[in-house]
Amino acid sequence: MTGASGIVERVLEPRTRDLGDFAVRRALPAPGLQTVGPFIFFDHMGPAEFGPGQGVNVRPHPHIGLATVTYLYEGAFMHRDSLGTAQVIRPGDVNWMVAGRGIVHSERTPAEIRDAAGRTRAHGIQTWVALPRDEEEREPSFAHHPAASLPQHERAGARLVVIAGTAYGLRSPVQVFSPTLYVDAQLQAGAVLEVEPEHAERGCYVAQGSVEIGGERHGAGHFVVLAQAAGTVAVRALGPSRLMLAGGAPLDGPRYIDWNFVSSARERIEAAKRDWRERRFPAVPGDDERIPLPGE
Repeated sequence: MTGASGIVERVLEPRTRDLGDFAVRRALPAPGLQTVGPFIFFDHMGPAEFGPGQGVNVRPHPHIGLATVTYLYEGAFMHRDSLGTAQVIRPGDVNWMVAGRGIVHSERTPAEIRDAAGRTRAHGIQTWVALPRDEEEREPSFAHHPAASLPQHERAGARLVVIAGTAYGLRSPVQVFSPTLYVDAQLQAGAVLEVEPEHAERGCYVAQGSVEIGGERHGAGHFVVLAQAAGTVAVRALGPSRLMLAGGAPLDGPRYIDWNFVSSARERIEAAKRDWRERRFPAVPGDDERIPLPGE
């Protein structure tokens, strides 16, 4: 829907996708809007609850032309990839995987959590950042950033963590390839957060709670795209709330998206599909399963 305040350009209502073990709410891409800054996929996963012996099982699958970003509110994932990485991510950490010319990875609930007595939860945000055209074929890489390494700031009822890029005079250690805004903001009831106009494109995703922007109420699940001409925008928490600010510089042109592949060239995606079908992507050490191409 279109905003009516002149401050809000659009309000995106995510579509729910069932991934088998859990569901995700996908805000981007949306009809008529592929990206906000470099963010081309924006998924809110869970919260999902699992019993003993259960958990998330995302089998090995490939990517090209993007960086995947995992940020958890609850739970833990074991990330494995074709570079040989085996890394557990916990709430507040950042896993930043640059696919470039091609990488394969899996994400699963760690065995020690899966096998423990009692129930466990999985809840967080997963995004894809499209790489600039001149970086699409770079060498793949993976970086883990513990929660303590990310810059944090507290102000009048707000606790902010700069996940990637820059905001509020802070810079994340995460390597980005274009100006990027990505902030986890936890707000107490009544707190007002000012979203500054440092970045040309800005979105505010309400993960929990509800907020008021430009006189309009937005509840959990709304991705509020702010108008570029709006300047500094005040976001007021109507109750305890958690937001994700996402955006940055406009992407350098549209992208083709097919399954887990993103590229500025259709033929590059077709080549990646052939490579996966014919098993030319590298394997993930320690995880020999695979997700086939859709429909195969």
